This record gives sequence, structure tokens and C-alpha cells, in this order.
Amino acid sequence: MKTKRLQKIVPLLFIALSTACGTNIKKKEVLITALEDTKAAFAPDSRTALFEIIALEGPSDFTLTGESNLPEAVEALKTRLKADGIKFENQIRMLPSKDLEGKTQAVINVSVANLRSNPKHSAELATQATLGTIVKVLKKKDNWYLIQTPDDYLAWVDGGGIQLMERGDIEKWITSEKVIYTDTYGHAYDGISTTSRISDLVAGDLLQLLSENEEFYEVEFPDGRAAFIPKAEARVYKDWLSQLTMEADALVETSKTLMGVPYLWGGTSTKGVDCSGFTKTIYYLNGMVIPRDASQQVHTGKLIDSITNFEALEKGDLLFFGRKATDTSTEKVVHVGMWIGNNEFIHSSDKVRISSVDENKANYDAYNVGRYLRTKRILRADFGNIINLKKVDDIMD
Repeated sequence: MKTKRLQKIVPLLFIALSTACGTNIKKKEVLITALEDTKAAFAPDSRTALFEIIALEGPSDFTLTGESNLPEAVEALKTRLKADGIKFENQIRMLPSKDLEGKTQAVINVSVANLRSNPKHSAELATQATLGTIVKVLKKKDNWYLIQTPDDYLAWVDGGGIQLMERGDIEKWITSEKVIYTDTYGHAYDGISTTSRISDLVAGDLLQLLSENEEFYEVEFPDGRAAFIPKAEARVYKDWLSQLTMEADALVETSKTLMGVPYLWGGTSTKGVDCSGFTKTIYYLNGMVIPRDASQQVHTGKLIDSITNFEALEKGDLLFFGRKATDTSTEKVVHVGMWIGNNEFIHSSDKVRISSVDENKANYDAYNVGRYLRTKRILRADFGNIINLKKVDDIMD
């Protein structure tokens, strides 16, 4: 599963107030409430929005410091404090950082970039991003960059995983014709002989198309490396996209191509997937970008069932599992799988596998049936933070 918040990247609201004499306690309370309300309104999910504001108390007023990538949130906070008569000095650092010198976007430059919860290789794997994806760049620390993916996820990537670009270069990348790699796993070569490899590739990777012959696409990586990809393993992106059916059977077919892929916390590629990374990958390879984590995916789409009425489910529906709410605890979504019909669902648990809700079947999954929460239908949904690739110019735009 993948539901843990990246609290080390974007800590929950923290307010440092000293005990300097003469400060009105009521003003402190007003300030605290304003900060909490602003965060709740603009940045309720710290995985996708950065609002790390610290209020320091001085002899006569307050200093707002910290950082955020939400200018509208900071402006709303300032407006409210002024209306409440709170005097403050604004030292909030807005992101993207000026230190980036205009290079506030980048393209993933490796088959799968591992995105971390902190700027070091030993940090938790938060998520992944595949080759060719455009990301926002917010700030730099040593050779690490805090980035935001197209589904708004915030994480750190090492400099080798991205190609920094200015706006003009990004626009050229967006408008260039591309190839999408469609096999589960393969390689790009330095020639048509396939004897020397340039890079590995995974399903969903995007590269710029330079030319083609009967057997190969000549492609270019974001950093300018030229390579060749067998045509049998890839498609011209616009052709691939136009021929996607976005039907339930296609989702099921895609899901089964990943059978046996190992479970990997933070994984969203065919090299390894966690439960929500698996469902996210299935939908992406069928032209839809859905939220990253199970606890985010559960808020998308249309509610189909919450009482184990599995007869109401259709192929492609997402089943959510976890801890039900009680009088003393809130609901917690910890796992997700996809319905494939015949009383079965496919999910990443130890590895990608198929389980049944029928207690008479050999693959009956009593554990997950026992913690079943609800089913949501997101196929063909145009709401709830879902991106339909057929309705945008480019996944990376």
C-alpha cells in the first residue's frame, strides 16, 4: 500500500511562539487560528501542497517565515491577518526558488526516477516518475531537487534523474512528436544492431521521435542522447492515444500483463509496484492519470458499494480496504485493488496477484474481504482529480 504522508518533506503546521512580555494572548490565538484555517483551506494534503509557515513572536509584532508553493494561500493569510489587526513582517519564501535561475521545470531523464521523501538515497521511496514526464521544480539542496509531478505529488529526486529546462525548451519538448514504450520492460540501443544498450525502458516511457524505418524508431532522450527502439515494442504516442478504448476489458488486459511483478513500497512502474502504484499504472497505460495513493484514490469517482454487494461491481472498479471508522477512531484506507470480474480482483500484495471474494475458491482472500470498505468507479470519470489524456495536449503540459 502507499498512504503514508510525506511529513518530512512538508511538515504539518508548526507555530513557534516565544513568551516575550507584552504580547496580547488573544492576538496569538487569532494568528494560530488564521494559520490553521489557511492550511486547511489551501493545503489539506501535505503530499500535494506545500504550506510550511512558522510564526515567530517579537516584542511588538510577529514575523511570518517558512516556505510555500501556494501564492494564493499566502495572500489569503496576509489579507486575513491585516483584517484582524495583526501586525507582522513577511519573510515567507515562495517557491519555486529564485536560486533555480528560471529552470523551474524538468523532464524525467531515466526509465524510472525514484522520488524520495528526503534529499538522500537512503530516504523512503515516496513514489516514482517515468521517462519523459514533465515535473515542476521547486528548490534545490546539494544535488537534489524538490519536484512536483503531474498528479501534484511532492518528492525529492537526485540530479541524475531529471533534465532541467527553461520554458522554451519545455515547450519544444511538449510540441515534439513522441514515442511511448508499450512493452513491460526493454531497452533503447545505440544502433539497429541492438548489441549496445543506451538505457533500460519500462511501459509508459516517452521519448522524442526523430525518424523511423521498417523495424526501429530513432528517438532522443531529454538530455539529447540518441537511441533506437524496436517498433514492435513501442508506438507513436498520438497513434497510441487515439486508439485507446478506455474500456473495462482493456484495463483488465493491462493489469494481467503485470502478474508477478514484485511489491515495492513507493513503486509506480513495471519494475515494482505498491497497491496504489499498481492501480495508477493500469489506468495510466489506458490514458488516465489518477491520484497517487489509495487514500487519495478513494476520493475519486462514483461510489458503487459499501456493503459487500459485489454483484454491483463492474470490471475496472477500484476496491478499497482498511480500518473502518469507530466511535473512537477514524477510517483508514490502506489497500486498493481492481475488480476483474468472476468475483475476483487483482492487486499488488507481495506481488501482483489475483484474489477472490468467493469463499469457495482456492484464491479466496478472507483477510481483505474482512477489511473491505467500499468500491469506487473511476472509469470515464471526469472529476475527482482525474486527468483524461485524450482531453489534454500532453501529459507533461
